[in-house]
Amino acid sequence: MTDRPTRLLDGIWQFRHGDGPLRDAVVPMPWQAQFADLRQSSGVAVYQRRFDAPVLGAGQVAVLMFGAVSYHADVRLNGTALCRHEGGYLPFEVALPRELLQDTNELEVVVTLPDGNETLTPDFPFAEIPHGKQSWYGPIGGIWQSVMLQVRHQSHLQHCAITATLATGRVELSLTLTGGAAEVEILDPKGQIVARASGSAPGLIVPEVAPWSPDDPVLYQARVTVRHQGEVVDTTLHSFGFRRFEARGGKLYLNGAPFYLRGALDQDYYPETICTPPSVAWLEDQIHKAKHLGLNLLRCHIKVPDPRYYEVADRLGMLIWSEIPNVGVFTAASARRMKETMAGILARDGNHPSIVIWTVINEDWGTKLTEDAGQRRWLKGMYDWLKAADPTRLVVDNSPCKPGFHVKTDLNDYHYYRSVPERRGEWDQLTAEFAAGADWAWTPYGDGERRGDEPLIVSEFGVWGLPDPEKVRDVNGQEPWWMETGSVWGDGVAYPHGVQDRFATYQLGHAFGSFAQFIEAAQWYQFANLKYQIESLRAAAPIQGYVITEFTDVHWESNGLLDMNRNPRVFHDRFAEINADIVIVPRPERYAAYAGGVLPVDLSIAFGGTGIGPGALLNWQVAGGVSGQIAVPASPAQGVVVLPRCLVPLPPSAASCMVAITFTLTEAGVVVARNSVDIACYGARDTASLPTVASTDPDLAARATALGYAVVAPHLARVILAKGVETPDIVALQAGKRYLVLPDGTGKRKANLRQDRGPMRDLPDIGVTARDGTIWRGDWIAGFSWIARQGAFAAIPGGPMIDLSFDRVVPHHVLTGFKAWEFGGLVHAGLVVGWVHKPAALIAERRVGKGALVASTFRLMEDAPGTDPVATALFDALLQTAAALRIDE
Repeated sequence: MTDRPTRLLDGIWQFRHGDGPLRDAVVPMPWQAQFADLRQSSGVAVYQRRFDAPVLGAGQVAVLMFGAVSYHADVRLNGTALCRHEGGYLPFEVALPRELLQDTNELEVVVTLPDGNETLTPDFPFAEIPHGKQSWYGPIGGIWQSVMLQVRHQSHLQHCAITATLATGRVELSLTLTGGAAEVEILDPKGQIVARASGSAPGLIVPEVAPWSPDDPVLYQARVTVRHQGEVVDTTLHSFGFRRFEARGGKLYLNGAPFYLRGALDQDYYPETICTPPSVAWLEDQIHKAKHLGLNLLRCHIKVPDPRYYEVADRLGMLIWSEIPNVGVFTAASARRMKETMAGILARDGNHPSIVIWTVINEDWGTKLTEDAGQRRWLKGMYDWLKAADPTRLVVDNSPCKPGFHVKTDLNDYHYYRSVPERRGEWDQLTAEFAAGADWAWTPYGDGERRGDEPLIVSEFGVWGLPDPEKVRDVNGQEPWWMETGSVWGDGVAYPHGVQDRFATYQLGHAFGSFAQFIEAAQWYQFANLKYQIESLRAAAPIQGYVITEFTDVHWESNGLLDMNRNPRVFHDRFAEINADIVIVPRPERYAAYAGGVLPVDLSIAFGGTGIGPGALLNWQVAGGVSGQIAVPASPAQGVVVLPRCLVPLPPSAASCMVAITFTLTEAGVVVARNSVDIACYGARDTASLPTVASTDPDLAARATALGYAVVAPHLARVILAKGVETPDIVALQAGKRYLVLPDGTGKRKANLRQDRGPMRDLPDIGVTARDGTIWRGDWIAGFSWIARQGAFAAIPGGPMIDLSFDRVVPHHVLTGFKAWEFGGLVHAGLVVGWVHKPAALIAERRVGKGALVASTFRLMEDAPGTDPVATALFDALLQTAAALRIDE
């Protein structure tokens, strides 16, 4: 705050891009957010507006202040060049010479935004400037933060850097003055003066300091008064807080207390304005929603946000992990620009108590650490420089994913993405390796400086859901422009436009009921993934925090806890159960079991910043069944307590259904944590009308026999079981036989079912494709796998999405070659990826001549017959479906 007369120059400016028309543009806001024809444009634009001259007293000067202009700005007043500024994220200002000021003044700002054509901007090519996610979501050009005209005395405060030490209450200020002498007063949260000093580098002691934290964001202010010849000519207020954030002994501490980091990646993008926050109220609303979700940190991702972002975080209590925007290639010029940007960030934002972590590089973007020892030395040098410049915060050198690594860092963080249940085994293995201090997180070249006690943080993980397109319409009720973007990402599956049409084209309503129900199912799938992954991270005691990807959707990238418009997902009110300081972690032996049986459940409780005293109890309850209680020993913060294995009796049931087991942790009768787990509970099999089967494959024949099927000669069998089809099978199908084909993916036949020349020409094309190495794999962009709970599959509990109960049978291959209309009934299970692209089948039927077949890639042979109820139920349902196939007798 300041007593300097200030006039906002925001509002309507005249604007021209290139040789285009002169039109009105809103400042502040990128031009890409305002003009449909300039969405993806770079180049040169001219902004113009008029303003009346300010009234200047003796010794006063008018200063033009720009919050941020992307990327290069030439500023002119009444036709005279005033200044040039390079850098798209940080503020700059220029004094207006009195002799240039007129009653009415013409202000012109020429903005240049580079792109891939380096010949147009050889002095600052796009690849060598800090640009962050503009290479993902599109360019950001123009005057995107406020412009102000301010009157100051010539003797005034230029900059105030504050260091507040919690342990001693000492406040040190580094003041930069243009003249005069400064006095400093420290104001407590009630506005009372608690300390005074004078000089350009005053040190003060504040008695009885109240610390700043997310739970109690206590803010102080420094009031700096400048006197010129004994007269007060300048007064400013600067907010700060007493906060200490440390990493030591493999753990994190906030203000000396144990701390567990529960964060989300925040791209800081907005639906109508891209990177300009719509309002302070908007920022406040999203912080309130973040806290409701149980988050205590946002990782503002490779960009420098509007300063209001940090002001709201300070005031409402949210920790921020902030980062330098990445470049595209590493050169001496780009290295210089990144360092200059970081220095500017420190100057602008260094007083904010909410900021606790800096990142230099994200995922080796713009650098080649695996190839260039010189760049690794540079990164270590940047770490050392930044730690020396700001010892109050933690510094991450490179926030890596494979094959990236650390060279010198305060946090050993890492990124990995795996969908569940599709890649559950890989997720568990990566988590176990990382928790054990995996060497792959560090440089393999012997040039790292590893202390060995850096806290472990999984700083990116997550999976896609999908927003409701009706809830992300623009202010005019139209589909937002960004739904036409994303086509170049993820083999095309990130393209949102037409998602409802694709849903209808693939006739997915027969599995999900409606498009709205599909969106809801996709969001619950996202929740199930995050629930499992967070629980597994919390159960790994060495891991001291995580950052979910991500806080909100961004354009086509749909993995947010909120959508682009900050609408909650369906799980909004449940999420804090698992994203909490204390978390109950149930791990059933399997997520599918037989009704009336006993389910072993391993239980642990993860403690973050708080522990628990003696006498605590863990209560469990089976829906519609029994309950139990387990004594919990007293446990300190930052640890995991493993409880005795619990044997949970499941209720008897003739029909299969989902059964919830709920858990509550109580201390002195007060519930301090709760959680639940859903189990697919399978009732008794109906074996009275099993079809007869035949098979030349000994494994299939043995399994069918073990499950009570009569295995007979082929001419007597209702269904023939096979892992693939060869010429004799084609002949039998054409003659009117029914087949159940379970491709094993061995590739011994031509993709098992692929059309061939000659005798196979009448077999409609069905390809069997391994998911690994394709967009169907299931990592970051989710593949939504489903089974239509109809016909023989109606008795399989859950759905329509495949859940953790399918863990043992998740297909490693997909069936391809099916036309859109076949998904309306002939495909009984399948998947689509991202915004409903790349449809593939997992269970499907085809006519072949007079006969017909059912094919499925579900892995039904992993366990002994009858061990896994899901495998058994699918085997039965597939054979029932095959037995009911219509053929020409």
